[in-house]
Amino acid sequence: MKQNARKVACFLLICLGALMLYIGYLQFVRADFLAHHPLNRRNVQEELNIQRGRILAADGEVLAETTDLGRLYPLGEAASPVTGYLGENIGSAGLEAYANGELTGLTNDLERLGPIAQILRPEGGSDLWLTIDSEAQTAAYRGLDGAKGAAVVLDATTGAVLALVSSPAYNPSSAEERWSALVTDEDAPLLNRALQGLYPPGSTIKPLIADGALTEELTDFHEVFHCDGELNVGGGQTIRESHGAVHGSVKLGEALAKSCNVAFGTLAMRLEAKGLATTFKRFGFEEKLANELVETPSRLPDFGDLSQGELAQIGIGQSTLLVTPLRMALLMAAFTNGGAVMRPYLIDKITSAGGMILRETKPEVWYEATEAKRAATINDWLEDVVTSGTGGEAYVKGVRVTGKTGTAENGSGEDHAWFIGSAELDSRRIALAIIVENGGSGGAVAAPIARQIIQSLAR
Repeated sequence: MKQNARKVACFLLICLGALMLYIGYLQFVRADFLAHHPLNRRNVQEELNIQRGRILAADGEVLAETTDLGRLYPLGEAASPVTGYLGENIGSAGLEAYANGELTGLTNDLERLGPIAQILRPEGGSDLWLTIDSEAQTAAYRGLDGAKGAAVVLDATTGAVLALVSSPAYNPSSAEERWSALVTDEDAPLLNRALQGLYPPGSTIKPLIADGALTEELTDFHEVFHCDGELNVGGGQTIRESHGAVHGSVKLGEALAKSCNVAFGTLAMRLEAKGLATTFKRFGFEEKLANELVETPSRLPDFGDLSQGELAQIGIGQSTLLVTPLRMALLMAAFTNGGAVMRPYLIDKITSAGGMILRETKPEVWYEATEAKRAATINDWLEDVVTSGTGGEAYVKGVRVTGKTGTAENGSGEDHAWFIGSAELDSRRIALAIIVENGGSGGAVAAPIARQIIQSLAR
C-alpha cells in the first residue's frame, strides 16, 4: 500500500508540476498573443468600462474622443487615415488599433496580470498628441476633392507628419453601421492610400536618378544631353518624350526642370543594375518603418534581370517600380534637409488624463541619403521646376517652393498625376507628396493641391 501510495503521490506531483509549467508558459510566453487574440472578449468588456483617451492634433484640435454618444471623430473623413476606426464588432484600425493600450490605459504589462488588472486598471485612458496640423490635414483632403489619391506632408527637419490624407475616405463615427457597404465599395475607402497604396512614381523619381549618376560620376554639371524627342534603347525599342516634346541640347539641371526622358533614360542605362540598386538603397527604399506608420514596402524590380530598355524605364519611373506616397515625401525630404532623412513619426507625445507626459518622441536621423552639397544643388534645380518648369501651379508668393511633377503611366486607366515638393516656411521646412489616381498631368492636377497645402501652413 505504501509503495502504491508513493507512486500515486509522485504521479500527482508530476501532473501538478506540468500544470504549473503550462500556466507559466501561458502567463509569460503566450500572454501577448492571448491578450490580443480576436476571440478574447475580456479586454473588450474591460474597455467598455474605461473612458477611452482622446486623439488630438498638434494644435489641440480633437480628432477622436469618447462622449455619451460613443466614440466621435470631429474631422470625420478628413482624418480617418490617421485615427482609424473602432467598433465592438469590426475591431479597430489606425491609431485606434496601434495605441489601444495607451488609449485604454490597459498596457501589455497590466494585461498580463489577468484578474489582478481589475484592481489596478485606471478609470481613464491616456491622450495621444499627434504631429498633425489640422489645417494642413483639412486643406489636403479638400484639395483631393473626393478623387482617388493621397497626400503626405512632413516636417523635413524633424520627421513629424503634418498631414496624412487618403481619398476617398470614410467617417469613423459611422464605420460600424456602414461596414458592409464599406468593405464592398469598389473605390476602397478603407484603403489608406498614403501608406498602403503602391504606384509607379513616373518622373518624380528623376531627382534620385540625377543624384545616383552624379554620385557614381557618370555625368557632371556640364554634360550636354541632346534630345530629339526619343531615345533608342536597343532591340528596336524607343522611349519618347511626353506629348512629343523635343528639348534640344540641355544640361542636367535643365533636363530635370524640363523632365527630359531622353536624359534620364540615358543616365539609368549608365548606372546599370548595380548603380540603380545602390542608389535606391541609399535613399531608403529598402528601409522598413517599425512604428505607428504601417507602410507597405516599395516594390523594387530585380535589378539584375533588367534589359537595357527596362533600365531606361526605371530612369523615368516606370517598368515594375512601385512606391507609396510616404516614400516619395521622404525622397523629397532628403533634398530639402541637406541629404539627411529623419525618421517619420505621427505620435508626438502621450499624456495621462491629468496632463502628465508619459512618453515623448524625439526626432532622430533615420539615414543619410546623399551629400549635403549635392542635395542643395538638386534642390536648386527643383526650384526651377516651380519657377519656370512644369510645376508652376505649386508656386506660392513669398515662399521658396521646389518640386517635381510626374505623369505616371499605368496599365489600368488614365495616367496618375504626381507632385512631390518642399517649401521653406518661417518656422520649418516641409516636404510633401501628392498623387491623384488617373488624374493625368501632375503639373495641372497635383501641383495646385500642393499650393493649397503650403498656403495652409504659411501662416
